[in-house]
Amino acid sequence: MSAFPARLAARPTAVLGRATAASLTPAASRTPAAQHRGATAAPGRRAPGTTVAALLIAAAASGISGPSLALPTAARALHVPTASAAWLMTAYGLGLLVGTPLLAGTSGRRGPAALVRAGAALVALGAAIVLAAPSALLPLVAGRAVEAAGAAGLTVAAFRIAGRDRSGRSTGLVAIGNAAGGTLGLFVGAGAAQLLGWRAALVMPLLALAVLPAALRPAGRAQQAGAAGQAGQAGRTRSGTPDGRFRDALPLGLLRRPDFRRPALLMLALATVNFALVYGAPRRVASLTGWGPLPTGAPVASVALAGALLSWQLVRLAPALGTARVRVLLGAGSAAAAAAAFAPWPPVVLLGSALSSLVTAGGQGVLTGSAVGGLAPERQGGAIGLFNLAFPAGVAAGPVLAGFADQTVQFLY
Repeated sequence: MSAFPARLAARPTAVLGRATAASLTPAASRTPAAQHRGATAAPGRRAPGTTVAALLIAAAASGISGPSLALPTAARALHVPTASAAWLMTAYGLGLLVGTPLLAGTSGRRGPAALVRAGAALVALGAAIVLAAPSALLPLVAGRAVEAAGAAGLTVAAFRIAGRDRSGRSTGLVAIGNAAGGTLGLFVGAGAAQLLGWRAALVMPLLALAVLPAALRPAGRAQQAGAAGQAGQAGRTRSGTPDGRFRDALPLGLLRRPDFRRPALLMLALATVNFALVYGAPRRVASLTGWGPLPTGAPVASVALAGALLSWQLVRLAPALGTARVRVLLGAGSAAAAAAAFAPWPPVVLLGSALSSLVTAGGQGVLTGSAVGGLAPERQGGAIGLFNLAFPAGVAAGPVLAGFADQTVQFLY
């Protein structure tokens, strides 16, 4: 992640949309208290701690795909069919889906530093359950769900650290870390299973503990900035100034805001298509080529990683293109990627997988900033958490879509 040239992050950019910079800047962030170091990023610059946040979320995302190639071995050890062992994957998506809204409240009340600690504790607890559990499926599934809840907290914290940059570049880099971790976890998990046993592939999020001390520093700065914003908001409320947005402090109230709802629904569509291809593209390539799992997984993961890295260019261009054009490009790219999965040529299927990875990673970065950019700092934690529910929802819905696509392909060909 740090290989990106610094000059790319230093170029000034325009704020997305028609609103002026002043109207997008929450009132609390324009007070002297919010001038504290780390309160916001200078225009065109990444927020402090963005690289660490990208590493943190990459480790958390590795748990999504880490067990994939180890599932047959796990199934034999547990004396269950491979289809039943797939619950070790499903449990992670469900844990992300449940853990994201539950832990997002921690960010709003106590700040991202507390969220990092809570997420790391849950990851460690879930990994301990997985490593200590007997060879039975149910306790392993429970441990994976607890791990995923902790990973959800780390994901929200990473975006909260980067969310102070309204250009979208910080959240874009974090989204690339998310996509890269989910892609590379496939191979790291396979290697860990070969060297240390199949259970090692189930505890990949433990890698996040290696960057925990470095992540707590920028999280602490973001927490202080949020506290300053909360103090300013409380002062205005006590002074008798009416706050018409009070109801939006509840995360679910954000669903009534079109400027939040539209990017969230688009993100859900992008994530669903992406994870349909994560599960479906390897099977499609294998059926067209006759390759085995590892020869198939290598090109699929490589092109997906390339797409995630190329999404940085989309993030860079997004402010100049404007919100409407970016959303059209994201939707069109995802639709083209889905159509490519039906092609009878393996290179086209691989190209579709890369395109889906590109628009999903780029969209997560750009759309996160677009969805929460007009909110006060003390409300951004809950908003980011609610927005990021689209990602685990895509993890859950994507395989269903892939199964339907498999039936459609068999009908067509």
